[in-house]
Amino acid sequence: MLPTSRGTDHAEPPAGLRALLDLLDRGAPAEEFARPAARAREAGATPTELAALGEATDVALRVHRTLGAHRRREAELTALFDTASDLAALRDPDAVLRAIVRRAKLLLGTDVTYLSLNDESAGDTYMRVTDGSVAAAFQQLRLGMGEGLGGLVAQTARPYVTGDYQQDPRFHHTDAIDGAVLQEGLRAILGVPLRLGARVIGVLYAADRAAREFATEEIVLLSSLADHAAIAIDGARLLEETRAALVDLNAANETIRAHSSAMRRAEQAHDQLTDLVLRGGDAGDVADGIAALLDGGALIHDADGVELARTATGPLAPPAQAVAASRASGRAVPQDGTWVCAVLAGPELLGSIALTGRAELAESDRRLFERASVVTALLLLLRRSVAETEDRVRGELLGDLLSTTGDPSGFAGRARRLGVRLEGSLAVFVAHSESVPRRRLLAAAHRTARAHSGLAGAHHDDVVLVTPAQSPGAAVHPLAADLGQAVGAPVTVGAAGPVTGPEGLPAAHAEALRCLSALRALGHTGRGAALADLGFVGLLIGEQADLGGYVRATLGPLIDYDAERGTDLVRTLEAYFGKDRSLTKAKTALHVHVNTVVQRLERVARLLGDDWNTPARTLEIQLALRLHRLTPPG
Repeated sequence: MLPTSRGTDHAEPPAGLRALLDLLDRGAPAEEFARPAARAREAGATPTELAALGEATDVALRVHRTLGAHRRREAELTALFDTASDLAALRDPDAVLRAIVRRAKLLLGTDVTYLSLNDESAGDTYMRVTDGSVAAAFQQLRLGMGEGLGGLVAQTARPYVTGDYQQDPRFHHTDAIDGAVLQEGLRAILGVPLRLGARVIGVLYAADRAAREFATEEIVLLSSLADHAAIAIDGARLLEETRAALVDLNAANETIRAHSSAMRRAEQAHDQLTDLVLRGGDAGDVADGIAALLDGGALIHDADGVELARTATGPLAPPAQAVAASRASGRAVPQDGTWVCAVLAGPELLGSIALTGRAELAESDRRLFERASVVTALLLLLRRSVAETEDRVRGELLGDLLSTTGDPSGFAGRARRLGVRLEGSLAVFVAHSESVPRRRLLAAAHRTARAHSGLAGAHHDDVVLVTPAQSPGAAVHPLAADLGQAVGAPVTVGAAGPVTGPEGLPAAHAEALRCLSALRALGHTGRGAALADLGFVGLLIGEQADLGGYVRATLGPLIDYDAERGTDLVRTLEAYFGKDRSLTKAKTALHVHVNTVVQRLERVARLLGDDWNTPARTLEIQLALRLHRLTPPG
């Protein structure tokens, strides 16, 4: 029992006890609690009083420790609340990680704090953020699951602590980990898991460069901080993913908006071009529309490579390789700075369109160009349908003209409606190709006939053309060449005429057909000729032999030369052939020197050609000489 003051009605605490209460009140250090007992001893206090004061000192120290623990716990809780508030305010994942290790360093007062994150794809944990570290190898350290202290924490999801890591045999030491820890100079290490539910996402560490023991309160404190940190990391991750998702969503919205705009533009362009075709626009109008929409030059070709229209660019043959690639892929393809798109009707190639002046073409413009090919296909199909109908009508008129049963009174009106001229001189041509289908040859013949205001069609399995012409023999050679180029194969053409009016066309057709048969029989494939071009063969197969024409065609240059200069080239040639091509006998018959005969024959060669003395020519020349002798002058 504590002593009381004498001479008073109320007990007062002794001075030593009062001093202990004052020390507790102001939170004095623990070493100051021994001073009241020492002063009482110096003042001569009794043993009983000293024993009571000692007990009071022990109680005061326990109270002091309890109050200190409460203060520390309050400070730690305040720090944790502050940490949670700070982490909640952070949005950047890197800033969150740096704040975690910095706050851990402040709360535990260690030399180094650091944080590692688990790499699920690699199956290890790697150093992510450090505070107080000086060794580069330590900052770049990776720990396999179960390796070292950190690897063990990441694998087991349990806190681990060591007072001296290098000497602790509980851990799986590796050269990489031990070397990095040694470079950093760490000895005491505490590691706690960063957990999200049952999943460990990383490890939070506190370490000292001197050996020490970590108290349980420190382990609990770092674990609490790790729990806050894990939530903050996951929140930052979710926020970052949300931001990324929003960015992706905005990008997707922009893409959708751009795509929608491009689709609307493509649809409007498609409608515009389609309306243009349906209102009767031609290939030139479509080419103008494509060039205006895509700001370039436009060309349209048919399936044979014939240019149908061109706008704002020079002539350009359709590149066969690019057309084939576009036909196979169904997309427009670039080649040498030009975009090419095949014009298709199902698998059938109708032609191609080309865009120049646009080396680069955005996807939206590329699809717009491809839509233009669909409209062009519609145009070419309409053209073909109209052409086929017109060609059928033309063929019917041609059939009536070449037959003897048609009504001649209506020919002129039908021809005018088709833009065909039946007035003046007309020629008939019959064409044939050994390797090209008749349908293809007929299509080429129709194009040629339209270009010359004529008619073309199939008549008795033959491809026949009727066109205005003064000289069929002169026109047939380029016609055979043009048709051959159009179909890509030799075309043989027989010609007849000219005739005046439709009445002579059936006979002319029969003559042209005989001429074609003769050309094929003679092996003159790919050539064009009239009967007059066939020499004596023409005389034999012609119904009305033009003897004078044949003589003029064969000997005309000699006859004219003799008439102009008074020479005897024709008579010299008669003597030469009449004496079996003997120069000596010919000079005797002509009563001239042999050199004169030689000179005259050299002149004949210059006028008739060097092949005048070949067997084929000599036969024609001798026949012409006989007919010339039998033909009256003039």
